[in-house]
Amino acid sequence: MTTKAEKTTQFIIKTVAPIFNKKGYTATSLSDITKATGLTKGAIYGNFDNKETLSLHAFDYNVTMILSRIEQYMEKGNTPLERLMYFVRFYKNYYDFTSNFGGCPIINTAVDAKNMHPELLEKVQDAINKIEGYIASEIEKGKIIGEIRKTIPGDVYGKRFFSLIQGAIFMSQTTNDKSYTTDCLNVIIDTINQRFK
Repeated sequence: MTTKAEKTTQFIIKTVAPIFNKKGYTATSLSDITKATGLTKGAIYGNFDNKETLSLHAFDYNVTMILSRIEQYMEKGNTPLERLMYFVRFYKNYYDFTSNFGGCPIINTAVDAKNMHPELLEKVQDAINKIEGYIASEIEKGKIIGEIRKTIPGDVYGKRFFSLIQGAIFMSQTTNDKSYTTDCLNVIIDTINQRFK
């Protein structure tokens, strides 16, 4: 059973996660946190050692939301190739999905943490590796069952596809134009259809 303290901790994380994502670690103040949660400074620091620790939990919350949604999409596929296509479908809806909580937490947090918060940057790198791993793993599984050409290197395409996607998301977020993301994903679909089979 969840204790009152655990509920408070979860409430704080859930409430401030979109704020950190929108404003960034540096720009999010303690007064932003207390105002959003309705809790005192003492109550915040009673649950978290400092703002750095809270930011790590907030990023985990945001990224878990993304990862679980990717997994939900991919589980709809019956084969590796189908799961890759569902991965792409997830990102076709990504701009709208993330707009409610301030855009892509991976891009937002990476830029914010790069020179300021090494622990947070490490969490971003872990999330990137995990998502690239989803792509690479399905490619390797597809090669084993003969659904994907043996010459397609999973790790190379994991990095390539995710780099393209993140670049397109950055452009869509910056310009408020989701056609960057749509076009990029169509290119990835064409690549899968023309090169993988």
